[in-house]
Amino acid sequence: MVFTRTRKGFTLIELLVVIAIIAVLVGLLVPAVQKVREAANRMSCSNNLKQIGLAMHNMHQNEGNLPASDYAAGGNWGTWQVAILPYIEQDNMFKLYLGFKTGPQGYSTAPNTTNVTCLFIKSLQCPSDSGSGNNTAPNFANITKHNYVVNAGNTVRLQGTFSGVAFGGAPFLRNGVTQKLTDIMDGTSNTLMASETIIGINNGATNDLRGFTWWGPGAVFHGFNGPNSPSPDFHQFASYCNNQPQLGLPCAVNSNVQLAARSRHSGGVNAGMCDGSVRFFANGTSLAAWRAYSTSNGGEVISE
Repeated sequence: MVFTRTRKGFTLIELLVVIAIIAVLVGLLVPAVQKVREAANRMSCSNNLKQIGLAMHNMHQNEGNLPASDYAAGGNWGTWQVAILPYIEQDNMFKLYLGFKTGPQGYSTAPNTTNVTCLFIKSLQCPSDSGSGNNTAPNFANITKHNYVVNAGNTVRLQGTFSGVAFGGAPFLRNGVTQKLTDIMDGTSNTLMASETIIGINNGATNDLRGFTWWGPGAVFHGFNGPNSPSPDFHQFASYCNNQPQLGLPCAVNSNVQLAARSRHSGGVNAGMCDGSVRFFANGTSLAAWRAYSTSNGGEVISE
C-alpha cells in the first residue's frame, strides 16, 4: 500500500481574507501613529517657543530691554531673530552678522547671506511644517524661512489704527525702538510674545514671504485676525504672497501688511506669553480675547 502526503496551501479566498485583515489593521494603525507623531511635533514646537521666551528674558536681563521687531526702515538691518542669536546658542552666527542695527550691510547682502541668513536654525523650525522645498526664497538669494514670529500688536505693520481698531501697544516695535518688560502695562501673563507662522508656498516668480523672518515685515504677526483665520494675510506686493486658502495660507495684496498667527497643528496654534509660559490657542478663540492678548497697553478685561 502506497501513502502519499499532500501539502495544503491557502485558497484564494483565504488569502484575500488575510490581506483584508492586514489592510484593516494598517488602516487603524496609521492614524494612531500619525496622531502620536503630531503630538510629539506639537510638544517640540511648544518647547521651541519656550526657548524663544527664555532667550528674550535672558537678553532683557543682560541688555535691559527686549529687541525691536526689526531695525532700520523696512527691517533691512536685522530683526529680533538676529538679536537673540547669542541666547539660543548661536553666538558664532551673531558675530558673523555684519551691520546689525547700523548697516550698511543687511540681511540680503554678502557676507550675511553666506554666513547667516542662508542657514537654517533648527530650534526656529516647527517639525509639523517642514517647508517641503519652500523653506528658502530662491528669488531672494535663497535666504531661509522659519516658523516663529513675534507679536507686533493688534492691527497692522505700521502699528496704527486699522479698520476702526485702535493700536493698543505691542511688546515689539519697529525701526529699532525697544521696550522693557515693565512697559507691558497689561501684564506679561496677559500679553503674547511670539507665535507660530506657516512657511509660505513658493510658486514660480512668487516667493511667498510668510516665514521670511530675517526681514522686518516677515518677522512678526498681528492679532487683528484670530489663530489660523480664514481671512487673508496682507503683503504689499503680489510677488510676496501666494494665495493658497485650501492649504491654510490665504493671502491678498494690501499696502497694510498684516499677518495672522498660523500653524500646521490641528485645531489651533502654540503661542508664547511675555511671562515665558506657552499656551495653545484654539482656532475658535474669541476674537476680542485674541486681540486683547495681542496688545500690551490696551487695558482690556480678557474673557475667553
